[in-house]
Amino acid sequence: MKDRIKHIMEEQHMSQQVFADFIGLSPATLSSIFNGRTRPTLNIVEAIKNKIPTISTDWLLMGVGDMYISPSTGDSTSSDTSQQSSMEPMLDFDQPVSNLSRTPISQGVHNTLLENNPQILKIVDKEPRKVTEIRVYYDDQTYETFVPMKSK
Repeated sequence: MKDRIKHIMEEQHMSQQVFADFIGLSPATLSSIFNGRTRPTLNIVEAIKNKIPTISTDWLLMGVGDMYISPSTGDSTSSDTSQQSSMEPMLDFDQPVSNLSRTPISQGVHNTLLENNPQILKIVDKEPRKVTEIRVYYDDQTYETFVPMKSK
């Protein structure tokens, strides 16, 4: 499957960095797929399908059939959804996902917390520390002690 993803990238005349940005992945994720460290996930297939709807899912997943869907035959996944859509409403997973849902979870949770639940933090300071004694040690093994004057 990594070869088919690379073929799509080359077919679109995109570098690895540009293609990763185009489909909404990090370049490191795409690089690890091409290097064989990780395998492509269904999320990657979905990201490619969202950006290039004419890509055949069968070809991308299994290498079966043509690379692009012809308008007359359609993709096996799109024919299934058209049959089911007459029976009951279904979610269409082939529609592009908005950019808001692609924000990292940590940012989304962090921003949601700040926007929806403003909290006032009270900082309770400890009473400031006060110097009670200063000692200076000398090289002849003696020392002097200084005690600050007490304020009223």
